[in-house]
Amino acid sequence: MVQGETARGRRRWWACVALALVVTATVGCGSDPEPTSSKGGSSEPTDEVFPVTIEHKYGETTIDERPERVVTVGLTDHDSVLALGVVPVGVTEWFGEHPSATWPWAKDELADGKAEIVGTASEIGFEKVAAARPDVILALYSSVTESDYEKLSQIAPTVAQPKEYVDYGVPWHEQTLIVGEVLGEPAEAAALVDDVKGRLADAKAQHPEFEGATGMVAVPYEGTISVYAPDDVRGRFMTSLGFVQPPEIADIAGEDFSADLSEEQTALLDVEALVWIVNDVATDAPKFDEQPLYANLAVHQEGREVFVANLDEVGGALSFQSVLSLPFLVDELVPQLAEAVEGRTAG
Repeated sequence: MVQGETARGRRRWWACVALALVVTATVGCGSDPEPTSSKGGSSEPTDEVFPVTIEHKYGETTIDERPERVVTVGLTDHDSVLALGVVPVGVTEWFGEHPSATWPWAKDELADGKAEIVGTASEIGFEKVAAARPDVILALYSSVTESDYEKLSQIAPTVAQPKEYVDYGVPWHEQTLIVGEVLGEPAEAAALVDDVKGRLADAKAQHPEFEGATGMVAVPYEGTISVYAPDDVRGRFMTSLGFVQPPEIADIAGEDFSADLSEEQTALLDVEALVWIVNDVATDAPKFDEQPLYANLAVHQEGREVFVANLDEVGGALSFQSVLSLPFLVDELVPQLAEAVEGRTAG
């Protein structure tokens, strides 16, 4: 469970694993990593943008000069750092256990670099963060508590999650723009955001059938269903393509990023495109036939479902929702969503 609360902690777990899959990671200090280094962008970096002050959930943080050593505590923050040409010295392992916690869509940006694992989805390794000797710590896609923030701030200037969003709710574009400010690359960050927004807009324009259609992303867990709310990054992906959610989902979720549905609320899953994140598609998809309340819904009867495996690249990209994962996700998932809206036989 993620850093210690009960009902709230259970909801955090959805963000930290995207399903009932407890991820463990072997964390080692290893050799002292090389400082972060810019691999170049559209323009030469300049120190004229510093100092910069970033507001966040626990106040504001001022960065006086360009950071050379970056540690990411936010579960997906390192994608934005890599996209801007910097290899972090420390990263957090969320799930997948890829080298340097870096998934295939970001390997080109990692190149020959290496980042030490300084924590996991369930625990911040404060000693490992300190051992990385960071100039700045990023905790944007996170649920760090005020106590966590204070501990991290004693190590280096720390930028926590934005106060405008629920924990684990920072939109990918805001995440990228904040990282751009921190690294002194605001123009490059804006260009990356514009490019990905353009890809999403093109996908939406190519599929007018998505506009106004109901669509959601859901996860099964121990006999219950959790649906990602409109304020969650996965929910926003669907709405960015034109899909809408039943308004009840936001009401149930409240200030959380997901809504846990009871059996009596199963009918809310009867949408025109429903993406399921599961452990194993071949094993788990047939189990939905065994759930009478769900199996009788049109979404199942008409094959309007898309199943993705959590640890596969598409499933990982859907949960990451980063500036680097989104182009891959658009190419791979959008065609499946188009088939779902059209309706197809299950399997």
